[in-house]
Amino acid sequence: MDLEKLRAIADYQFGYSTGAALFPDETKVEYSKKTGRPRHIFVGDTLLANYRPNDALFTITIAGAERVIEKVKSFDQFVVVIDDVLEFLEQGKNLFSRHVKEVGDGVKPGQETIILDTDGKVAAVGKAILTKDEMSKFKTGVAVKTRRGRKRHR
Repeated sequence: MDLEKLRAIADYQFGYSTGAALFPDETKVEYSKKTGRPRHIFVGDTLLANYRPNDALFTITIAGAERVIEKVKSFDQFVVVIDDVLEFLEQGKNLFSRHVKEVGDGVKPGQETIILDTDGKVAAVGKAILTKDEMSKFKTGVAVKTRRGRKRHR
């Protein structure tokens, strides 16, 4: 699978122009020896995303999320949280709806979501469990199942 196809998948998953921002020309792709499909996407030695062959989408890493937030101003698959819970999120703990401060318009259940602090820095990445409206209105329950926190990433 060539770089243009990977960028097209990222554009589909995260929104227009995200693919080029996430995967620059110097991107390296590591392929599965058994299937020949992409597995890991790097820039230099930095892992940006993992390709999931079961649904042909990406799981994004902290480094990949930082690239997207920095380069794509229209990105809307994010959740901003109150600062009190940053320590827990950075350790990879799940985000509860009571701690959500703001939700981007592109957040839908089951989608990759970037969790930001109030300064706009990436705190964690994960999969949204609730819709935008549910995250804003509910006071209990998991809003985002965190896959990787900033501290766990190091």
